[in-house]
Amino acid sequence: MEVDEIKSVRISKLNQLSAKKINAYGGKFVCSHRIQGLLENFQEGLEVSIAGRIMANRKHGKVLFMDLRDQTGKVQLFIKADHVGVDIFATIAEFDIGDIIGVQGELFKTKTGQESVRVRQVTVLSKALMSLPEKWHGLKDVEVRYRQRYIDMIANENVKDVFIKRSRIISFIRRFLDERSFLEVETPMLQPMAGGARGKPFKSQHNAYDMDVYLRIAPELYLKRLLVGGLERVYEINRNFRNEGVSTRHNPEFTMLEVYQAYGDYEDMMKLTEDMISALAKEITGSYKVVYRGQEIDFTPPWQRRSFAAIVKEKFNIDPDDDATVMLKKVKAVKGDRIKVDTLTRSSVMKIAEDILEEGATNNPVFFTDYFTFLCPLAKTSPDNPAISQRFECFIGGLEVGNAYSELNDPQEQKKRLLEDLKDDVETGNRAIDEDFIHALEYGMPPAGGLGIGIDRLVMLLTDSPSIRDVILFPLMKPL
Repeated sequence: MEVDEIKSVRISKLNQLSAKKINAYGGKFVCSHRIQGLLENFQEGLEVSIAGRIMANRKHGKVLFMDLRDQTGKVQLFIKADHVGVDIFATIAEFDIGDIIGVQGELFKTKTGQESVRVRQVTVLSKALMSLPEKWHGLKDVEVRYRQRYIDMIANENVKDVFIKRSRIISFIRRFLDERSFLEVETPMLQPMAGGARGKPFKSQHNAYDMDVYLRIAPELYLKRLLVGGLERVYEINRNFRNEGVSTRHNPEFTMLEVYQAYGDYEDMMKLTEDMISALAKEITGSYKVVYRGQEIDFTPPWQRRSFAAIVKEKFNIDPDDDATVMLKKVKAVKGDRIKVDTLTRSSVMKIAEDILEEGATNNPVFFTDYFTFLCPLAKTSPDNPAISQRFECFIGGLEVGNAYSELNDPQEQKKRLLEDLKDDVETGNRAIDEDFIHALEYGMPPAGGLGIGIDRLVMLLTDSPSIRDVILFPLMKPL
């Protein structure tokens, strides 16, 4: 049957319900149990009231067998004409897969031992006018899955599980930080100037103020203002927006955790990252060892540390004070002329080097330290070498998951660095720095460690999801 024909048949059934004075879109229905709970603690003869979606419908003479599914699980309904009445039985027999109903009855086991509900009363809660895809055995078309997530979640049970785990992951992170005296805060998503990271922002206009505004690319500069104001441990689980490319690892809208701890440094952030994520893996999966894309990741602390500066020196013979042309020449000497760059800056060349390192990263968690200072305009430098910053990036399963600094709190040095970064930034179009942030630093910001963790990528790792779109409920899609 074509879609329009199926819909027409279901609308006809809807009209039949209306003719019988049955409200096909009912109101509140009080459930005594959720399905998983009543099956885990099955008590034959227990009176229950449950609701969910019909996922299977089988008629055998004067008996109907239906599979009813709620968020937690699925149970068989046993509906007999003698129990509900002949007329009502005839109405129920016309229900479709996908309809949402509430039932009351008692638990019992069939002759074959199947745990079931012997139904005495049925309430229609929502008549489905569209049939489930592919006979409800699984929706395979990736484009349809992402565009119509509501169908994806009905058709693919594992998809719903991913987003339940995502919620648990975020809840765990909040508890972990709250227990360590961090305060959750909220900073603006709509900003007069996009700052705190290098990225191309989404631009709009505020009519009442007649001013340009930007969706934030990072909350960092606002969170540091809170350190100036006297909040010593803060975090935000925030949505960021970058008007850039889309891939299995990038979405224009994504979720980050940012954490700032006064009187700490990047070493404190390294320990926080290691402790939090290893505990999270154990909480969500039951083990420190997690399989991602067929490969085992061992989250057991302590994690490996590797020097970025030492690696690029060994692999490409690159030094921090090389200019962009020299760096590119050295990278090409190793990787060949297939290395292409649209813009020739030290940052753009180092991005190529970082991508090469990312490809070769071990599966287990690793902290890359000793990044060049010119790549880290917001980080303090090493006391032993001003060309090296106090920064790390955390890679897990080949994905960059975290980034942390010992935060630069010298206002004069910070302004100098940001202005230098503008000269090197030819990708985003940003041509100004946040003077109010510099002004805030002039009042004194305590030394601090700061950390950013990509929540979406972390969820990918802990749910074995190949694409970032698999862990975002409604990813931005190109128009059809």
